[in-house]
Amino acid sequence: MAITLKKHEDKRILNGHLWAFSNEIQKIDGAPKAGDIVELTSHNGLFIGRGFYNPSSLIAVRILTRNPDEIIDDDFFQKKITSALQLRTQMYPDADSYRIVHGESDFLPGLIVDRYNDLISVQTFSFGIDQKLNVVCDTLESLLHPRAIVERNDAPVRQLEGLAEKKGIIRGSEHRAMITENDIHYSVDLLEGQKTGFFLDQRENRKSFRRYVKGQRVLDCFCNNGGFALNAAFAGAAETIGIDISETAVGIASENAKKNNLDSRVRFEPADVFEYLKGAVSKGQKFNVINLDPPSFAKNKKTVHKAKRGYADLHSLALSALQPGGILATASCSYHIFEETFLEIINDSARGAGKSVSLLEWHGAAPDHPILPAMPETKYLKFGIFRVT
Repeated sequence: MAITLKKHEDKRILNGHLWAFSNEIQKIDGAPKAGDIVELTSHNGLFIGRGFYNPSSLIAVRILTRNPDEIIDDDFFQKKITSALQLRTQMYPDADSYRIVHGESDFLPGLIVDRYNDLISVQTFSFGIDQKLNVVCDTLESLLHPRAIVERNDAPVRQLEGLAEKKGIIRGSEHRAMITENDIHYSVDLLEGQKTGFFLDQRENRKSFRRYVKGQRVLDCFCNNGGFALNAAFAGAAETIGIDISETAVGIASENAKKNNLDSRVRFEPADVFEYLKGAVSKGQKFNVINLDPPSFAKNKKTVHKAKRGYADLHSLALSALQPGGILATASCSYHIFEETFLEIINDSARGAGKSVSLLEWHGAAPDHPILPAMPETKYLKFGIFRVT
């Protein structure tokens, strides 16, 4: 079964992109069903690659291999997962948590696998890889012997592939793990936590954050289970406050503070971040360091304009609550908010508040979340640390 692209629609894919969209297809030979393996060819018959097909998705073909002699079978997926794991253990030889598979960036389109000590979290975002879930789990069990594997397939994006949202324990019986990152211990709930349980992509950024907080008054907004706040307290902040709208997250963050004997130096409060910042500004309360790590404001192109307004409002409030010479750490995990746009929002917000910002550090996701240069979709996280005057 083969998919032929229209004329001039192969350039992006030949340059390294792994998706062929439905409106780029000229003809379909055979009658492939969702999840079937098809060959992708240019309009003149040149072999481009082989991958998963889905007639119901805008992403019609997700390329798995560009080698015409490579067979896509169970052994193929086992080798890919093994290779991805070897890379992570090379990056973080002493770590008990990291992303094992990062979808397209590990040439396993639609598959996310995260390790949390002796528990594994799995997400499948394409119809084809969802059909290979048993193979994925069998491979992970043979390589890591986890106590449990949890399925976190509760993201709405699955609907675009014709897949139902669901979550649960699919191997074993556990869903709470204890992990250690940069000498801080965390309790992680793989079923109820954000994303797959923890923001693994911010590992390096949480460590970078430490150098700015000693002796300072720190506010961590959207603190989730306490990552940045705990790092601030660990690094010697004079006072640290973590804010999150989720009472569950605040409860877990407070537990984590106790586990690390930091509960006398950090406190967590359930609150809407926007309302909390408005209250702080109206009362004249000031912080030396503020961290902003909100959830994605732009899920798709249609929500970009609204998201830009949300980021502008958030940064204006945070900048107004900072002491002169203070530090603003801020992140966006919205792919549709590009780096230039995010920097422009921060700069415009500073000007609106009568302040100036200078960029001290600029980072993306941790290296266990690799980027394909030919696929801008794989470059989503932006994290900056600014001095505000």
